[in-house]
Amino acid sequence: MAASVSNQSACVDVIIAVWNNAGTIGRAIRSALSQVDVSRVIVIDDHSTDNTFSVVSSLINELGNRIVLHRLDRNCGPSAARNSGLRLSNARWVAVLDGDDYFLPERIRALLDASDGADFVADDQIQIREGESADVNSCGNFLIGLKSPIKLDLATFLTENISSSRRHRKEFGFLKPIMRRAFLDLHQLRYDETLRLGEDFALYARALTAGAAFRIIPSRTYVSVVRSGSISGNHTREDLERLRDSDKALQQLPALTPEEVLLVQQHYESIDARVQWLNVIDAVKERNVAGFLSPFVIRPITSVYLICRLLEQVMVRSRRLLGLP
Repeated sequence: MAASVSNQSACVDVIIAVWNNAGTIGRAIRSALSQVDVSRVIVIDDHSTDNTFSVVSSLINELGNRIVLHRLDRNCGPSAARNSGLRLSNARWVAVLDGDDYFLPERIRALLDASDGADFVADDQIQIREGESADVNSCGNFLIGLKSPIKLDLATFLTENISSSRRHRKEFGFLKPIMRRAFLDLHQLRYDETLRLGEDFALYARALTAGAAFRIIPSRTYVSVVRSGSISGNHTREDLERLRDSDKALQQLPALTPEEVLLVQQHYESIDARVQWLNVIDAVKERNVAGFLSPFVIRPITSVYLICRLLEQVMVRSRRLLGLP
């Protein structure tokens, strides 16, 4: 049963951009409605091809008008869907929840308690696989592993988003803060609708560039369900190229310091290395020797990345041939 909410305490709208999450969307919505500080849960169905829309419609009949449901007439991606949710929202704070994730009890209250003087407030995340228990006391797989509150600056944020094979899915761009609506409106900040990957990173980077006070607290009440079929885990070359190229626009912002410009360039190069890996794979499939070799001479860091990926593949195939797990 959803918690009752008074108009005085409810100051957060939760936006869920959902596509083909019929099996998990109910859990996500119920977890958001259980938060006493949540005014409405705004669900934007990004033209799902399963029965997500009917599942949410049934929940509205069961739980009432704190759920707002809007269906896009074509699949537009998470950025456009979230922007649609922002247009429907009128709360002082907005939060984003993915359709296969969920909140633990009192999450929003903990973030609001830490919001004095802040524009963005995020917490750490528990990362689990579907079916695992999200026990904050025994689960050791956290997004950050934060011990105490920190104030996030742009340089730290950029550094913590440069991909590393040793830090899979640990980038700060995965954070899901509550965001002060007045700050978003003042600086005309919205999700970049050209992006289907890294849209959170792009928004937070621009917010920090605009002077956002971004606080992260060590509580772990956002549960991120890691799926092999998720958008963040599976993406096209075009998705990566658009994210990479958005860094060029970010570099041109006049507020960036020389150090920050350099960090943006490093982020660009880390994304480009992943693009080049896809190029290498295609060249192998096409038996294109020139296409295989050319990515290795772009820059030294790209060569190192590609060699490491090739060695990983050699190890995987060798273990298969030997019948090893």
